[in-house]
Amino acid sequence: MAQAPLDRAVARPTDAPPLAHETGADAAVPDVESPSAEEPLVPPEDLPRHVAIIMDGNRRWARARGLADFEGHAAGVEAIRGLLQHAVRRGVPMLTLYAFSRENWARSDDEVAGLFELLAQAIRDETDELRAQGVRVRLLGRLEELPDETQSSIGEALDQTAEGTRLQLNIAWNYAGRTEIVDAFRRLLAAGVAPEDVDERAISEALYTTGLPDPDLVIRTGGEYRISNFLIWQSAYAELVFDECLWPDFGPDAFDSALLEFARRTRRFGR
Repeated sequence: MAQAPLDRAVARPTDAPPLAHETGADAAVPDVESPSAEEPLVPPEDLPRHVAIIMDGNRRWARARGLADFEGHAAGVEAIRGLLQHAVRRGVPMLTLYAFSRENWARSDDEVAGLFELLAQAIRDETDELRAQGVRVRLLGRLEELPDETQSSIGEALDQTAEGTRLQLNIAWNYAGRTEIVDAFRRLLAAGVAPEDVDERAISEALYTTGLPDPDLVIRTGGEYRISNFLIWQSAYAELVFDECLWPDFGPDAFDSALLEFARRTRRFGR
């Protein structure tokens, strides 16, 4: 016969439960209204507040059509436009898109230069529309390593969309999760933080994403099953959804499918 559990207190670590357990429904997206979905898909409480996406498959999409790699990246930018509009309709307040990893520097000079030009052009072309839609833009990554022209375009977009309140769009550009953690520890050291004061909250506040809630849902397109150094600290308790379609083909139906899958899951956070 099984014995009844002992009635005794358990000594717990002073920093438990971890910070991730505190990111409940009351953790709001900073300065962004809780939008009412124009086209409800699931009850608001079942929607992720923060969706992060690894946009994979642009080059494979282009090569399958006999196109240059750059054409795939351009098609990927078009997919972003439709995704933003649909996220607003569904009432998702925050998106983070993995657009250029620091590992992407290993690609050819032509491709890297083309990607930077595409980013600068997209920001110039889309800033007015982003502002009209109420989208606020934030860049995550080592921005000081970007070309001067790209930095200038980014700065103008950040300024012009600063008042957006319908959707927070974070673009991870020249980003790597391990680099982000290295930079966070450098900030803590530079600030003279004592070792005993370094805890999960201190590290979170030193990351590029300081002030933002952790992602509830991480989506990866392109049929790969890994997170590729993306938000590795922040995604500790995120739900993961992997989609076979290549990024330029990821449309509203695929996004809805991921939202429905998220709504079906039960998040226990170790409880």
